[in-house]
Amino acid sequence: MRPRLNAWLVAGLVALVVGLIALKSSYFIQIAITTMIFVILSASLNLITGSAGLLSLGHGAFFGVGAYAAALLATRFGWPFWLTLPAAGAVAALVGALVAVPTMRLTSIYFAVATLGIGEMIYVTLLNWVGLTRGPMGIRSIPAATLFGQQGIAFSLVVTAAVMLSALWVVHRLAHSYYGNALRALREDDACADAMGIDVGRLKLQTFGVACALAGVAGALYAHTTGFISPESFRFGESILVLSMVVVGGLGSLYGSVIGAVILTVLPELLRDLGSYRMIAVGGVLFASILFLPRGLVGEVSAIALFRRQIRRDPTGRRASW
Repeated sequence: MRPRLNAWLVAGLVALVVGLIALKSSYFIQIAITTMIFVILSASLNLITGSAGLLSLGHGAFFGVGAYAAALLATRFGWPFWLTLPAAGAVAALVGALVAVPTMRLTSIYFAVATLGIGEMIYVTLLNWVGLTRGPMGIRSIPAATLFGQQGIAFSLVVTAAVMLSALWVVHRLAHSYYGNALRALREDDACADAMGIDVGRLKLQTFGVACALAGVAGALYAHTTGFISPESFRFGESILVLSMVVVGGLGSLYGSVIGAVILTVLPELLRDLGSYRMIAVGGVLFASILFLPRGLVGEVSAIALFRRQIRRDPTGRRASW
């Protein structure tokens, strides 16, 4: 079965990558790289908040954990990019699992406040552990993404696109499976899900770990594509920005995660001529989207209905069961 929208999405991304490379404009290429990194962050947070119903306010901190893990491994130990990328995801997943264990019994606003506290703890650690992270001075001269001797900003764009598509595929497979149904059951009523035999605590921990791993991978991409990181890049505001992408795009919708990330990353750049007033315009867009589209641009119901229509026919044109 070949979902048509997914094929068009991949084709559009490939065309975008080729077009930006043809332009040879480092500015536009860097915007595209940043956008794809935030697509990964938005999709990973949507797995926690949209599918599982756990409001996380500290996702930006795990983004930072992955960035610092990749930067330290690359600058201090000379690890190549193809090793720092999975290592950053593993470190972020481990940190996320360790700090999430005490919060697994929490729900609703209590879980949100706990993740907010965890995010601030990680930020303060990055800021004050000067011997390891260099504190507010940050880490400089992080090597660019290199694979098979290839490097450069155009190559970073291609690598980021490949990693983003892989991350979207992982989230898509998780969300549209029995595992995803269990997450939605957990979101609607965790007590009922527990009574039905779902191990609620383990499911929360697994989901949080997967989402943190993807955030760590996004952090590694950010570190290798910018060449410099500091704690200021991973404050509470980053978590709110990613959460806004999820809400604007549509909670529980993978398509919405992509659209929300693209809008809230590209829109400030398009409005750069407005100077300091551009954030007022962005805030107006956020307010209008919440006011008139409370379920997001592509809500979960619309996304699932679209997915069902895609798979309802197999390549021979016969009806397929859901």
